[in-house]
Amino acid sequence: MARSEEPQRWTDVLEPEELAFVRRFVLASGSLKEMAEEYGVSYPTIRLRLDELIEKVRRATKEKPMSELRRIVRQMVEEGSIDLIDARKLLAAGAKDVKAVQPKDGETK
Repeated sequence: MARSEEPQRWTDVLEPEELAFVRRFVLASGSLKEMAEEYGVSYPTIRLRLDELIEKVRRATKEKPMSELRRIVRQMVEEGSIDLIDARKLLAAGAKDVKAVQPKDGETK
């Protein structure tokens, strides 16, 4: 694909080895522990690689970066510290707090 062309799909920005990683991730049902075992590396190494791919896809698709709260909550769900129901409650509370401190139209902080 030429540099001046806009990618048609998010997969267009990935290298073949990155696509292979995504494929293995899907086949492992998203289990980073299983991926670490398959690749023979530590869980944090796989997590870092996945985070780098996520950021690459975000940049290519111009998605907003993940908030620190969302990243921490997601990590806690992955580690089993909290379940999805509690994760959603935390994220909703965080969104409510952000909305509460944002100035209304015509107001300044």
